[in-house]
Amino acid sequence: MEYYFSTILNCSFDEAESITINAMKEKGFGMISEIDMRQKLNEKLGVEIQNYKILGMCNPGFAYKALQVEEKIGVMLPCNVIVIDKGNGKTEVSAVNPLASMMAIQNPALAGLATEVTEILQEVIAGLTV
Repeated sequence: MEYYFSTILNCSFDEAESITINAMKEKGFGMISEIDMRQKLNEKLGVEIQNYKILGMCNPGFAYKALQVEEKIGVMLPCNVIVIDKGNGKTEVSAVNPLASMMAIQNPALAGLATEVTEILQEVIAGLTV
């Protein structure tokens, strides 16, 4: 089982980020964190990488349900989505596969919830278009 879902968009990095955030919002997810890896790695290590952002996306309803059945689930939250500049007008967008990450947690009560969130994230990633 893959630990992520991915697609390549024929657009700029900034456009892909905007499209992704809007598509996630349509499914009830909001961005609660954003890590600009290019900026951080340059700041901390003085290295240059392509544009690369980690978007911490959260659906409060799903997060609440998960917390009700697994108190330590916060170590697996939020649902991370990454946007990577692949050059030449192409940008990759990938999202975590909740089913894969939940395999590490021995709590059957999370299975249905993980399946539901997985289906939503797969739908968002597969539906991203420019």
